[in-house]
Amino acid sequence: MENKQLSIFDFLDNPLLASLIGAFPNNESEELEYKSAKLGFPDDFWKTYSAFANTSGGLIILGVREKHDFLQFDGLDATTISRYKKHFWDNVNNLNTTNINLLTDKDIKVINVDGHDLLAFNIPTATRVQRPVHLTRQPFENTYKRNFEGDYRCTREEVRRMLADADTTTHPDSRILEGYSIDDIDLNSLKQFRQLFAAAKTTHPWLTLDNIELLSKLGGYRKDRVSKKEGLTLAGVLMFGKESSIIDPECAPNFFPDFREVLSADPEIRWTDRIYPDGTWEANLFQFYLKVWPRLSASLPKPFQIKEGRRQDETPAHIALREAFINALVHTDYSAPGNLVIEQKTDTFQFSNPGTLLVSLRQYYQGGISECRNPSLQKMFLMIGGAEKAGSGVSKIMQGWQYAHWRNPYIIIESQPDRIILELPMFSILPDETLNDLRHLFGEQIDALGKDELTILAACHIEGEISNSRLQYMLDKHRTDITRTLQDLCKQGYLLSDNKGRWTIYHLNTKYSQENHLDKEHTAVPSDSAIDNLSADITPIIGLESGEKSGEKSSEKSGEKSSEKSGEKSSEKSGEKIHLTNKQNEILKLLINNNRLSVSDIAELWEVNDSTVQRHFENLKSKGAIRRMGPDKGGFWEVLINL
Repeated sequence: MENKQLSIFDFLDNPLLASLIGAFPNNESEELEYKSAKLGFPDDFWKTYSAFANTSGGLIILGVREKHDFLQFDGLDATTISRYKKHFWDNVNNLNTTNINLLTDKDIKVINVDGHDLLAFNIPTATRVQRPVHLTRQPFENTYKRNFEGDYRCTREEVRRMLADADTTTHPDSRILEGYSIDDIDLNSLKQFRQLFAAAKTTHPWLTLDNIELLSKLGGYRKDRVSKKEGLTLAGVLMFGKESSIIDPECAPNFFPDFREVLSADPEIRWTDRIYPDGTWEANLFQFYLKVWPRLSASLPKPFQIKEGRRQDETPAHIALREAFINALVHTDYSAPGNLVIEQKTDTFQFSNPGTLLVSLRQYYQGGISECRNPSLQKMFLMIGGAEKAGSGVSKIMQGWQYAHWRNPYIIIESQPDRIILELPMFSILPDETLNDLRHLFGEQIDALGKDELTILAACHIEGEISNSRLQYMLDKHRTDITRTLQDLCKQGYLLSDNKGRWTIYHLNTKYSQENHLDKEHTAVPSDSAIDNLSADITPIIGLESGEKSGEKSSEKSGEKSSEKSGEKSSEKSGEKIHLTNKQNEILKLLINNNRLSVSDIAELWEVNDSTVQRHFENLKSKGAIRRMGPDKGGFWEVLINL
């Protein structure tokens, strides 16, 4: 059978990918692993099986191999495929091969691509109680996970945390701490909690209990029926403890809650304000909540609303923000490396906590499933009206942001170390500035695009790149339809597809105007276009970053004297000459080659301070030589002159 090559980077009209989508239409993962099976069932199959199961699932395709960025078919016959199926079933149910079988008959299919038969395995994501999925009978040294570079062996600590998460009979925050007493509790924090508790639930019977009894009801103090041991729990000390007691090795030595306010456009300013354990306050979770929540909520608008005759100071957006904040506090793995970080930016809230997601991404976005790592902490916040139970928390977050007409919140999962990041953007999916930039880049023909196509282009502009899986939580479309839309945008030249560790990603074609001979200076921008009808008006919430507005280009004043310094060169912009230094010309060449370079990247390349390079960038912007497209994170530079 003749071999055929397919580019692994070419997603357009790729018959292999089309066949996979047809065979597994409900598969959520974009992860693919190609393995040659010409010389037998591949030995490394089981490492990828473990890695996919412990991460986000994926498809393993036998009978095709990668060579110099191309796919070559082995040519499997029916007898070989039947033998490989038997080999799989014999081994997946053998504890000497792997500890668990996650597949059913429907997860294994033969697909035909241009006359070549391939054997495809759909590996689902293992549930919390099924992890870790490992090779042989020993989880340590035999458990794998997936990152952009492929399969990697988990550390012993990663395996221990998976085993701890799998045990649903006990919870991390219910652990009784050895050698702790009421002296380790900050009594002022407990007193303030009682006050909030009484305000939220005026007649609750627990309000009459003494401190130990109240802590017992909340899960902050526990008696073990079997061992007869009793004492403060991890939850009790994290919530109400003294800082010195919390960071003791017996409790949570990595504990360091960190709130960062980042409201300046100046790259030299890392944050405009910060709340962290600096010795001026008793740094426990309750005090952190009391200090940070007013800062977060104050950044949201409070329109005048009357409900049942009473003014409502909280909107659904406030409820969503509080839920996201408390979710980060109660879902953090306080035994994992790293610390809890809350960031407030001009256009985004970011909640980042150590740990893994206890449910699949699909389950997370759908809501309705409650899997909390620290249920005692969750109960404590619930009693003061600050948390949701029974899986409704994520739904509240999504609904609150939809109420404000902002882009849907989205979650990012990182590994090595494990970390969950929830981002809540405070801007429309089609903000006016983004639409103006897209018009400038592509011309007036984008007026003919539909809402989904414009949403994809806007997401690429804002985030810098986009993937099918990311779009599934932004568009009300099936992944197959999203794939077709992405293909069409690539064919029309608006998007470029690329491969990122076997994931297909897309970004804007920033050279579209050059390839299609558009005159940007004279591109019409209709005021009553279809884009205008689709875009939502948005009012800045905290304040706009300083800098050049979309579409603005600075030009030198008439009569201004050009510099005659040694080493300057002239470049042209719309017929006029611009004098640039050698360093400025070098920056332009670097940006033409890679328009996503940052000031820090170039400073590191030149081995100089960031401020030195920043001055060159400011000069280039003032001369109209470059301009920023998109946000600071994920945007790119556009060179506006010819060298």
